[in-house]
Order: sequence, then structure tokens, then C-alpha cells
Amino acid sequence: MLQAIRQGKIGGGESHVLDLVAHLDRNRFEPVVLAFTDGPMIAALQQQQVPTHVIASEKAFDIRVWKQVKRFMQQQQVDIVHVHGTRANTNVLWAARSLRLPLVYTIHGWSFHEGLHPVMKRARIAAERFITQRAQVNICVSESNRRTGLQAFGRFRAEVVKNGVNLQKFDPAADYPDVKAAFGIPAHHLVVGYIARMTLQKDPLNMIRAFAAAAQQAKDITLLMVGGGELQQPARDAAQALGISDRVVFQDFRQDVPAVLRAMDIYCLPSLWEGFPIGVLEAMAMGKAVIASDVDGTREAVAHGENGLLVPPADPAALTAAILRLAADRPLRERLQQKAVETIRSTYNVAGMTRKIEDIYSKLLAHLI
Repeated sequence: MLQAIRQGKIGGGESHVLDLVAHLDRNRFEPVVLAFTDGPMIAALQQQQVPTHVIASEKAFDIRVWKQVKRFMQQQQVDIVHVHGTRANTNVLWAARSLRLPLVYTIHGWSFHEGLHPVMKRARIAAERFITQRAQVNICVSESNRRTGLQAFGRFRAEVVKNGVNLQKFDPAADYPDVKAAFGIPAHHLVVGYIARMTLQKDPLNMIRAFAAAAQQAKDITLLMVGGGELQQPARDAAQALGISDRVVFQDFRQDVPAVLRAMDIYCLPSLWEGFPIGVLEAMAMGKAVIASDVDGTREAVAHGENGLLVPPADPAALTAAILRLAADRPLRERLQQKAVETIRSTYNVAGMTRKIEDIYSKLLAHLI
């Protein structure tokens, strides 16, 4: 079976594919992965001895690669196709339909969102309507995303399968290297963490602004920002302009995410929109106090004041206040951390997620026989 995703870099959708492939029942499903750019995900899959292939493309509806995709699927003798995200779908759909293969589409967050130019938004809604209507099964990673699709298209059918976390990998009781010391962060400092691709969606510039305001009132505090992206350099520039370069540690994407999370006390994700953020789930699994934007699927995992804190998106003052509140109130921080772990273990286990997706595959294949 084919798992197709737009890129080989590590992000939420890519982490989902890595975990799904690792937990599939290999007696029933033999996965092969197709990505449209190279990157660390490809290396991670190769370590798992999962067949992988890259067909270079960085745009949706890239007709130049469609025949290559079809040949690859024929060579791999694919029986079922699972695409993750809009770009992968638009570049795999033609081949799947021409080969009469069932296609499952997981929406890891819609390509249309607030802030887009109205013409661009209408075009993306039309594209999503087109590709969702041609999938045998659509999977939404949050109930919020399913409702958004229904509102946008009028008619939309989808299964909701929420993301899960690999509890063996993200285990707060395990031993990890001391990356806090490796990063040169003083042992007594409280660490506020951000792990995400630094793009408009993840709002790293407001993360910097919020932390700068918090750092004026809290002395022993450091911000650790991990992730590449087109806004990494502007974020560095903002830190320097605000005079906090010595309080912010920047790192590119790393493979040792559990160890990096272990170094953090507070995890922040100030996204402007989300499907269902795996990064938040991973931080909760590692027992971190989470501050996240009150958007889309995020609010389905984070209950404000119970297992984390929610703040309005694009509101650095609210993010500053939340950081200072958790920094000053250790009992609250510890209570949120404990509830976060309980939430993930009871509800967001990757094994349960994988079984639900396998059931979808099985029903599709039974219908074909």
C-alpha cells in the first residue's frame, strides 16, 4: 500500500506518516512511501527498512510528475493509496483513478484558512472540494476540520480519526541526554519551548515578541526555538532587535524530539490555525505544561485550565501573560503537566489511531474483492 506525502522534511503530517507506517500490521499491510521532496523523514523511514521514493515537485497539480507517479505505483504493485495533505493528493489522484485504485485522503488541516486573499481562498476551496469528492474515504484529524469542510462544501463525508502519539518514543519516565546543558542553557533556568516549522501558520514572530515581554519580568528564563522554515531568520532578527538574543536559543530541526522536550518546562504553539497538532500531543505526552492558540483542532486536545492553557491567536500580550502565569505558579504548572500525560495515555495513543485507519483500509479492500 502507498503512503504519499508532500515532503521529506519533518512536520506534523510527516510525523503522522512515520508513526502510522511503524505501527501498521505488517502481516496485513506492506507500506511503501512516496514523498515529493527529500529530507530527514526519508532517512528515518529507510532506518525502518520501509521502501521510499522521491519524485521531485514543490507545487500542487504538477501535471509534469503525474505519469512518473503512475509508473511508480505500477512498479510497486500498489493495491490501496493513502495520501496525506493537499499537495500529495493533487499529484497522486490522477494516477490512482487511472489505475482504479481506492484512495484515502487524510486532511491534516485545510489548505484554505483565514488570512488568505479572497480569490486564493475560493480557489483552494474549489480544489479541496474537487479532490475530496474523488476520494473513496476522507479522514479528518479533528472534528473541527470535519465541520469546516462541511461548511465550505455543503456536502462532505469524512471519518474523524484523531492523531496519536507513540508512547514508547515519547515516554517522560525514560532516560534522555541532557540537551539543556548541550545548548548552554543554565541549569536553574525555566525553559519555554517552541518546536515547529517557522512559517506564517506557526507565528514565530509573535512567539519572540511575547517572550521578550515575559523576559522583562522573569529573569531566569530561556526560550528554546527548534525548527527551520522561511521565518527562522526573521525570528532571529526580531530577537536581536528586541535585545533578547542572549535569552533565545535557535536550533534547526532535530531527530531527538523527546530529549528536546525533556529540556523544556513550558511548550508553546501560537499557531494561527491547525488541523490537529501532533507537536502539542507530543509535548503533552512528555509531561509539559502547554500553552497553545485557541484554534481548530487544538482546542479539542487542550482543555483550558485542565491540561494546558489556551490563548487567542495573534495575541502576544495574552501569550506573555500565560507564560508569566505558569512561570510563577509551579503547582499549576505541575498539575497541568500531570493532566496532559493522562490525556494522551487515555485518548491519543498511536496504536489506537492505527487500528482505526487499518479498519478503513480493510473495509475498502473487502469492498473490492
